[in-house]
Amino acid sequence: MLQGVLPFPAAPEPASPIPLSVAYIRHPRAKRYVIRLRDDGSVRVTIPRWGSKREATAFYLSQQAWILEQQERARHERANRRPPRLIDEVRRLRDRAGRELPSRLMELADRFGLRVRKISVRNQRRRWGSCSRHGHICLNWRLVEMPDWVRDYVLIHELMHLKRMDHSPSFWKLVAAACPAYHRARRWLREQGEGASED
Repeated sequence: MLQGVLPFPAAPEPASPIPLSVAYIRHPRAKRYVIRLRDDGSVRVTIPRWGSKREATAFYLSQQAWILEQQERARHERANRRPPRLIDEVRRLRDRAGRELPSRLMELADRFGLRVRKISVRNQRRRWGSCSRHGHICLNWRLVEMPDWVRDYVLIHELMHLKRMDHSPSFWKLVAAACPAYHRARRWLREQGEGASED
């Protein structure tokens, strides 16, 4: 949502026509002119009690570059939105994660001489993994869908917390020694990971 107040900047030349409907709505509690771009691409311009349709139109015209940018962003998000998963598909993936992720974590723990006290595979929304001070590592079942080198980075990240429970430079040196390509994996997670973090 974009908000603005008078005076308006000069209206820029739009990059292309904006084929959408515009609704002008007067709102007695509004303190400024506000533009909202709806999911269907239409625009709503809120007019404050003291405002006018002429000024609201001028504000709308001054923001066409922003509207085009938001439309393009919305189109990109719709194009890349994953379709809803079937319950059976999710169940199969979670079963597979329950089999594969703990065994791979233990392989890596053995390689680095580390001891994991407990492993859980969960439906975490905001994290790919976490590690407690007591050696309990929780993993997101969605890791099973990632490329192996990205999944292994997340597992190694959590294992290194068994040595250091922070994200200090010393921690990242441990990660780099165990997973030299970790920067590439972190970039993949930022671009493809739907907003979740390592811990």
